[in-house]
Amino acid sequence: MSGKQQPFIDHLIELRNRLLKIIVVVIAIFICMIPFANHIYIFAAAPLQSQLAEGAGMIATDVTSPFLTPFKTSFVLAFFIAIPFVLYQVWAFIAPGLYKSEKRLAIPLLISSIALFYTGMIFAYYVVFPIIFDFFINSAPAGIEVTPDIRSYLNMALKLFFAFGFAFEIPIATLLLIWSGAVSAKTLASKRPYVIVGCFVVGMLMTPPDVISQSLLAVPMWLLFEIGIFFGRWIKHNNKVEKS
Repeated sequence: MSGKQQPFIDHLIELRNRLLKIIVVVIAIFICMIPFANHIYIFAAAPLQSQLAEGAGMIATDVTSPFLTPFKTSFVLAFFIAIPFVLYQVWAFIAPGLYKSEKRLAIPLLISSIALFYTGMIFAYYVVFPIIFDFFINSAPAGIEVTPDIRSYLNMALKLFFAFGFAFEIPIATLLLIWSGAVSAKTLASKRPYVIVGCFVVGMLMTPPDVISQSLLAVPMWLLFEIGIFFGRWIKHNNKVEKS
C-alpha cells in the first residue's frame, strides 16, 4: 500500500515544483516589465486609439484604473511570454509516461501549439482589432464622441486574445483526436455542418455582439478544423505505412 502511495506522492511533489517554477518565471518576467507598464498598455490600445477621432482619447472612470490597468496588462503579457516555458513544464511532467512513438509526435505538436497560440493573438491584434473597432466607432450616432474606458478596453482585448489564441489550437485538438483513435478523420468530416454551426456559436459567445467579430473568429476556426482533418489523415496514412 505504501509502495503505491509513494509514486503518487512523488508525482504530486513534482507537479508542485513545476507549478512553482512557472509562477517564479511569470513573476520574474512581470517584474522586468513593470518599468514599461504604461508603454505596454499604449501598445495594446493602439488599434483602438488609431480609430478614434483626432484629439479624442481614452478615459479612466475609476480612480485606480490609470495605475492598475497598465500593471494588469503587463502581468498578462508576462504570462503570454512565459507560455513556451509553461508548456515545456507540462511536457516534462507527462513525458515519462509516454511511449517513444508518442514522444516523437508530441514534440512537434508542442511546438506547433505554441506557434498557433501566438499566431491567433497576432491575428487578433493586427487583423481583427482594427476591423471591429472601426465598425463600432463609425456606428456611433451623430454627435456622440466615443471615449472608451481603459479598463473596459483591456477586458475586451484580453477576452479576444484568449479567444483567438485558443481557437487557433483547433488543428492540434483535431490531430490528437484522430491520432489517438478516439474518432476518425472521416467521421469528423461528416460532422462538418455541426462544426460550422458550433464555430459561429462560439464566435457569438466569445466576441462582441456583431456579425463581423463573430465571423472573424468562426471562419478561421472552421478553416483550422479542416487543416486538422487534412493533417490527421496524413498522420494516419504514415502510421499505416510504417506498420506495414
